[in-house]
Amino acid sequence: MIAGVPSWNSPPLELTLDQGEIHVWRVCLAQTESCLQSLQQTLSPDERTKADRFVFPKDRSQFIVSRGALRAILSRYLNISSHILRFDYNPYGKPSLIVTQGGNTLRFNLSHSQGMALIAITKNRDIGVDIEGINQNFYCLEIAEKFFSPLENSVLQSLPEHLQPTAFFTCWTRKEAYIKAVGKGLSIPLNQFDVSLAPGEPAALLNVEGNSEEASKWSLIELFPCSDMVAAVAVAGDCWKLHCWEWTREF
Repeated sequence: MIAGVPSWNSPPLELTLDQGEIHVWRVCLAQTESCLQSLQQTLSPDERTKADRFVFPKDRSQFIVSRGALRAILSRYLNISSHILRFDYNPYGKPSLIVTQGGNTLRFNLSHSQGMALIAITKNRDIGVDIEGINQNFYCLEIAEKFFSPLENSVLQSLPEHLQPTAFFTCWTRKEAYIKAVGKGLSIPLNQFDVSLAPGEPAALLNVEGNSEEASKWSLIELFPCSDMVAAVAVAGDCWKLHCWEWTREF
């Protein structure tokens, strides 16, 4: 776990990713038409087909920007053109680079919500990221009762009402980041492991039902993409250093 989170900065021209580091990129999904067209050209045929399936233009554009930005960012670490990157997918749909392009070394994960995406990157270990907008009118307690663990529900219900929405989405992002890092999606029931969620409490995986050693194998990191959003990164092992970068088309 890390005390304090760096601000979102412009990346250096000489971009390096050392062992033990985590880089998290913040991407605004509202881009110009020229940027959108440029990023679309870098997508693979299957990505373009998926983009064309979106009914609403906004959803289509956001998919193109998120995948195009992912390609642009990964290409800088790998020093290869973004349009030739190829991805494999595990049985649960988690993408990875093909082995010949560094898939055994460079690990990444992407999440987007309400016009913003986060891309988390590290080396030689599993990683997951999730971002959510805080909805103050959300039915937090009702949804938590269905999906959160007994411990998480107890903590959430004990909080003052005005703190419950932020605590709910804090909990949700930490749980989603963990299952995305593990790479097995919702085959891992959300109510069978505990994460911290109380305001001011460090981000942590507290317990995994049926596996007493699992929680000690992971680090959770809390992020604040903007004032009305929360996010979390889950990574295997310890995080020695975190950098938060702002992606722009000029990068």
